[in-house]
Amino acid sequence: MSNIKSLQWRYATKKFDETKKVPEEKISMLKTSFNLTPTSYGLQPLKLVIVKDDATKKKLYEHSAKQQQILTASHILIFCIETNIDDNFIEENFKRIKEIRETPDEILNPFREFLLGDFRKRSQEEIENWAVNQVYLAIGNILNVCAAEKIDACPMEGFDAKKYDETLNLTEKGIKSTLVLPIGYRAEDDIFADFEKVRRPLDDVIIDLD
Repeated sequence: MSNIKSLQWRYATKKFDETKKVPEEKISMLKTSFNLTPTSYGLQPLKLVIVKDDATKKKLYEHSAKQQQILTASHILIFCIETNIDDNFIEENFKRIKEIRETPDEILNPFREFLLGDFRKRSQEEIENWAVNQVYLAIGNILNVCAAEKIDACPMEGFDAKKYDETLNLTEKGIKSTLVLPIGYRAEDDIFADFEKVRRPLDDVIIDLD
C-alpha cells in the first residue's frame, strides 16, 4: 500500500481478534524500527518493553481502565523513558559514535562538552519531560510502520503508569512507562473499523507560505 492508503487504513483499534498473533518476524521488524527512531541529539533516552503472555496482560488490564484492547491484543508495547540520563549516559553515546564511525575526538569533543554542560543544568523533571517528547516520536514512527505492515494498533495514555512500573518492575530497570500500544489484528466485530475518518479540512491545518 502507498503511505496515504496505509494511513487511511489504520485506526485506533478497540477490539482485537484474540486468535491472531503478530508473527515474530514482524515483532523483530518493530523492534528494529523502534531503534531507528530519530531522537533529539541522537541520545535515545527510551526503551521498549514488550508483553505477550496472558497472565501479565490481565494484571495490566486492571491498571488500564479495564480497556479490552489490553486483553485481546497480540502484544502490548510499552514505551518507556530512561530515568538516569547523566554524564555516564551521554559519555556512552559518544563512545558508540567513536566505535562505529571512528570519529576523531577533536570533532566529537565540542558537541560532547556542550551536551554534558547542557544536561547538568537541567532538573530531573526537565530531563524526563525532554525524554517523554522522544517517546512520542517513537510511537509515531511505530504507528506508521504498523500501518504499512497492516498490523492494527491503539495508542493509549489511559493507564496508571505507576502501577505498570510496579507490575513490570520497571523502576529497578531505571525506566518509567510513558505510553502503551496494544498491537494485533482487528476483530471482525469491531464497529470502529468501518467508521469514516474525522479530520479537519486540509486547508484548515496546512499553511503554505509564499
